[in-house]
Amino acid sequence: MTRARALLASALSVTVPLITAACVAYERDVPRALPQGVSEPPPATSPSPSATASPSAVTGRSSPVLNDEQLKAALITEADLGPPWAVAQGPALWRDGTLKSTAEDGDCRRLMEILYTEEPFGVPAGPRASVTLDDTAEGTQLREQIGAHRPDDVKRALAWLATLPEKCGTFRADAARSGVQEVEVTELPLPETSGDARAALRVTLTGGEPDAAPARLTVDLAAIRVGEDAIVLTNGGFGEVRAEVTQAMSQLAADRLAEVARQGRLRV
Repeated sequence: MTRARALLASALSVTVPLITAACVAYERDVPRALPQGVSEPPPATSPSPSATASPSAVTGRSSPVLNDEQLKAALITEADLGPPWAVAQGPALWRDGTLKSTAEDGDCRRLMEILYTEEPFGVPAGPRASVTLDDTAEGTQLREQIGAHRPDDVKRALAWLATLPEKCGTFRADAARSGVQEVEVTELPLPETSGDARAALRVTLTGGEPDAAPARLTVDLAAIRVGEDAIVLTNGGFGEVRAEVTQAMSQLAADRLAEVARQGRLRV
């Protein structure tokens, strides 16, 4: 094991055993199918309340909305992962090069759009915060976003995401820059203690130039509801994308957001 890998393993040593135990007893608590008559969620749209509408009116929530600074305090950091992770200097090049693609099937096409935009719940309807971190040893990138969303949008999106390993198990996607990609979609179990509801996928895309060795991109997508807020976490790259990192950071992100929300309620 390299020194960088040893450091990362040490950084995760407290969280991963808990994650592993939770995954063994994991039982998905989101529906396995969409409501009758719905084949895919509606396209994400920008919120349309009036400029004077309160955040509570936008999201339909009765509890106080966490502000930008509170959401920022809930984000994971490079210190949670340890070396070789560091704050990213910009978006990964593979985002435009490979993820910006389309597919024939409507559900699979929508999945590719979501992987590119990282907005399975649509555009946040209120305060938001995000962080992007790079694994400088493997060249992978992890991004977390927290935002307020309409409860119905969150419920519908989680239910739909849970159906994709069956609906889009394998398909072809056409990337403008990278050509045809062979795509595989599998379920990524998250601990049942990660938030109040959750769904996660591992998506692999394999392709490249005809005369070159196939390039393999792996992207984990985790979507989590915590109270009346939602977390979107992606972890991807052409290097080694470790599922246990996605699982551990999903758990940590959910716990941290829940604690910030609890402290916020105590101050009201």
